[in-house]
Amino acid sequence: MGPANVRLNPIGAAACFAFGLCMVIYIFGFPDWFQKEQKISLKELLSVSIALVERGGNRVRDIREGNTLAEKSKGKTKEGADEVLTEGDMESHRAIVYGFAKTFPGLQVISEESDIRPVSFKLIDNVNSKNDEVDKLIKNDMSVPFNKVTVWVDPLDATQEYKENLKQYVTVMICVAVNGQPTIGVIHKPFEQKTVWAWVGSGHSSNLQMVENKRKDGDPYNIIISRSHTGDVMESVKESLGNNTNIVKAGGAGYKTLEVIEGRADAYVHTTRIKKWDICAGNAILSAFHGKMTTLEGAFIDYSSRREVVNNNGLLATLFDHYKYLEQHIAKPMEHNKEKR
Repeated sequence: MGPANVRLNPIGAAACFAFGLCMVIYIFGFPDWFQKEQKISLKELLSVSIALVERGGNRVRDIREGNTLAEKSKGKTKEGADEVLTEGDMESHRAIVYGFAKTFPGLQVISEESDIRPVSFKLIDNVNSKNDEVDKLIKNDMSVPFNKVTVWVDPLDATQEYKENLKQYVTVMICVAVNGQPTIGVIHKPFEQKTVWAWVGSGHSSNLQMVENKRKDGDPYNIIISRSHTGDVMESVKESLGNNTNIVKAGGAGYKTLEVIEGRADAYVHTTRIKKWDICAGNAILSAFHGKMTTLEGAFIDYSSRREVVNNNGLLATLFDHYKYLEQHIAKPMEHNKEKR
C-alpha cells in the first residue's frame, strides 16, 4: 500500500491559524507593535504643572495662616537635623499628585511625600490644560512618549522654615524630566503668590529675565548655602575663594537656586546629601538660562529613576563661571554622604 497524500484545506488552515492567534492575544494581550505609543504634550504638561503648583501653594498658605500645621517628625538627617512633616506638606502633595493622576493617568510622578489614603477622582477638581501666558510665550509644542517623562514634585520646600514662620524661604516645585534631563521647571512662592517657570530651549515666564555677569576680578563672591545643612561648606568655600567672600545662609533649595537665577548670588553650594525633588525644578530653570547645576565632582544629575532619589555628591549651581568654581575645588561632598542609611 503506497503512502497517503495529505492535502490541507486552505480555508481550514486559515481558520486554525486565526483561532490560534486569537488565543495568543486573549492570553497575552496585543504585542507592542499593535499599539500606538502613548505621548504627552509638554506644553499641556507645563500648563497643568503651573496650575497644580499654585493649587498646592494655596493649601500651604492656608494651613500656615490658619496655624493648623499638625507637625511631626519624619526622623533625622545624617547631620542630625530634624526632618519635619506638616499638614501643609501633605495637603499640597495630595493637591498636586492627585491632580496629575486625574489629568494624565499613568504618568510617572515622584513626590517627596507619600499617601496611601484612597481618593475618589470625583473629589479632585479638573485642571485647566491651557495657560494664557504659556500660550502667548511658547509658540511650539513637543509631544514625547509617556515612558520618557518623569515628574518630580516637592510639595513644600523648606518645611523647617515653614514651621518657624520664615515664609520667604518656602516654595512649591514641580519639574518635568525627559530622558532623565531636567526640561521644565516650575517654582511657586506661596506667600508672595509668585510663580516662575522655564522650558529649556522654548521659553520662560515673563517675570524671569536673563541676568548679566557683572562680577569683576576683585569683587567679593556671594555664595549662598543652607542654614540647616551647612556641613563644612563655610570653611571649604573660604579656603577655596579666600576671605573676600560673603556667605549667605538661607532655607530651601528652591529659594537658594532662585537667588542664583535672579542674580543675587554667584553660586549655591551644598555639601550634604540632597533629594532630587529639591533641585530638579531649579536645575531646569538654570539650564534654560544657560546656567549649570552639577555635583561638586562636575557630573550632571540624572532624574530618570524612581530608585535613585538622592544626590550624594554635593551640589554646585551657577549662572556663570561654573567650571572655574569646580577647578578651584570650591567644596567637596561630606564623607558620610554615600553611607547607607
